[in-house]
Amino acid sequence: MTWSTRIVQRDGVRISCRDRAGPGRPVVLLHGLAGHAGEWDALARHLPARHRVVAVDQRGHGASERHPADLSRAAYVADVVAVLDRLGLQEPVLVGQSLGGHTAMLTAAAHPGLVHALVLVEAGPGGPNPRVQQEVGGWLDSWPIPFPSREAAVGFLGGGAVGEGWAAGLEERDGGWWPRFDRDVMVGSLAENARTSFWDEWTKITCPTLAVLGQSGIIPPQEIGEMLRLRPDTAAVSIPGTGHDLHLERTDVLRQVLEDFLRGI
Repeated sequence: MTWSTRIVQRDGVRISCRDRAGPGRPVVLLHGLAGHAGEWDALARHLPARHRVVAVDQRGHGASERHPADLSRAAYVADVVAVLDRLGLQEPVLVGQSLGGHTAMLTAAAHPGLVHALVLVEAGPGGPNPRVQQEVGGWLDSWPIPFPSREAAVGFLGGGAVGEGWAAGLEERDGGWWPRFDRDVMVGSLAENARTSFWDEWTKITCPTLAVLGQSGIIPPQEIGEMLRLRPDTAAVSIPGTGHDLHLERTDVLRQVLEDFLRGI
């Protein structure tokens, strides 16, 4: 699989995208908090070649702007809209994991004419969660930065496919392996999730929607139940033996679920 790097500038903020050519409907992939576009490599590699696939490093992450001034949910959404516009991605399927799924959801709600379908991977309206910034900040503070080796990072970050996926987002410099994000930017990006509910946005979505959940993920049963009550046409799938990083744990199953969904829309 060959990626081309595409850069989108919006209000002085650099957004880096990885673009795989294809003649058919675009599939736009949005990673989660503290993640990177490369998390989607294994999935993208096996999606049908007819799809154009674009994986985005969201603001504050990866090869995109490291210290954006605006960390609002609206800024993340505006970045997605700019990517769709500048790269000519007409009526794409938005696929997002965790906070990337939340961004995709808000984009579909605010711009219904731009999005053909929505796939949420371990993501939902949620909120408010007053503890989320403290919890995520504490988790990031526990990272032994810099990691002495890539292997050490893989082990600390969960081992196996999960650890490999997270470690692929690190950069080697100054004798160690460092995150390609700033801890305070990550915590700041969650400010609205800490104090706001997004159920109104969920009810505004009109496009076909698929929710993919890990068997031991972070989306409470009550939340997915309410999502289905408010929008009963939503398709929902739970993948056995997986958690929040199911896109790394069982890429093969997610790919099949996604392909079935794409064929049906």
